Amino acid sequence: MTERSELIRQLSIGEEARNETSSRWKWPLLAATVLALAGIAYWLWGNSREVPLVEVVSAEPASAGAAAAGGVLDGSGYVVARRQATVSSKTTGKVIEVLLEEGMRVQENQILARLDPSNVQAQLALAQAELNGSRTRVRESEVALAEATRELNRQQNLIARKLTAQQALEQAQASVDTQRARVSTARSAIAVSQASLRLYQQQIDDTIIRAPFSGMVIAKAAQPGEMISPISAGGGFTRTGIGTIVDMDSLEVEIDVNESFIAKVRAKQPAQITLNSYPDEIYPGAVIAIIPTADRTKATVKVRVGFTKLDERVLPDMGARVRFLGNASPASAPAKGVLIPAGAMQDGQVWIYQDGKISGRKLSSAQTLGAKLRIESGLSAGEQVLSAPSADLRDGMAVRIK
Repeated sequence: MTERSELIRQLSIGEEARNETSSRWKWPLLAATVLALAGIAYWLWGNSREVPLVEVVSAEPASAGAAAAGGVLDGSGYVVARRQATVSSKTTGKVIEVLLEEGMRVQENQILARLDPSNVQAQLALAQAELNGSRTRVRESEVALAEATRELNRQQNLIARKLTAQQALEQAQASVDTQRARVSTARSAIAVSQASLRLYQQQIDDTIIRAPFSGMVIAKAAQPGEMISPISAGGGFTRTGIGTIVDMDSLEVEIDVNESFIAKVRAKQPAQITLNSYPDEIYPGAVIAIIPTADRTKATVKVRVGFTKLDERVLPDMGARVRFLGNASPASAPAKGVLIPAGAMQDGQVWIYQDGKISGRKLSSAQTLGAKLRIESGLSAGEQVLSAPSADLRDGMAVRIK
């Protein structure tokens, strides 16, 4: 009995030892599990965050747009086309086909529309028939003239042999003269028929409306089935044109300059043009002409300023501002450094975008040029910077371009 009790006591001690060992490992395992779960949650949260979207621009050489000389006068006006035409037909007719649309580029002599030529084609066929009839009459008259000439020769021989009367010779001569007149009349009829044929052929050609010069269509004014006329007619039911074409290479800016400051403007003076639609873009230009008359109601003088460089963004009737420069032109004294948008720098720092990440860069100085900044050093042309950085950016952050 004593041995059995001793055995039971030993077993109880082993159970207590196991419980003590289990308690010693319980808390470390629990802590490791919590840390693992926290790490997984952080990883999931980090990957679920949306990568910021940013806008980037490339730094451009300052000589491409910055002013090399100070402006002596600023003015505002509108872009106008020096060469613009509303295309119409030479004659009144019904439109059967229109081959132009707004925004379409056309070349000189390109077909834009066709009018119904059926009436003119009938007249052309009639003129062709008259021409054929005139040619037939010429052949008949020539045959009759040949016969009358042979009769005249025979009568002359008979008169020489004193075998016929003088009256017969005179009649033969009159017949020859008559046939000659008929041949001449028939040939004149051929010339008239040929002229009529050319006239009707020209009228058929006029039913095909072509582009007078190369340019862009800015308005479409007619549809198939409508009547069109070179003059206004029909109480408003007749169109006066097919569409309007503008030569985009002839765009320029017209400005009304106060006559008190017109002395600061001269022909061929360099200028810089900024469109209201694209305030960050500066277009080089020059004064084409100063119109030699003043508007007494506004006390202004009109000035024409041409673009030295154009692109497809410049459109007629856009608002524009012009800065008339001093003696030096932008090309003669190129500015140093690069240009970036004014909003790209915050607190003397810009954010550089490269390979999907951004990094901040401090810059020493910048010169304000309208809506842009000129950076003389610390930034190279072609480097991409954020155009409007937010306040929560940090070095090495991954971003996506809009």
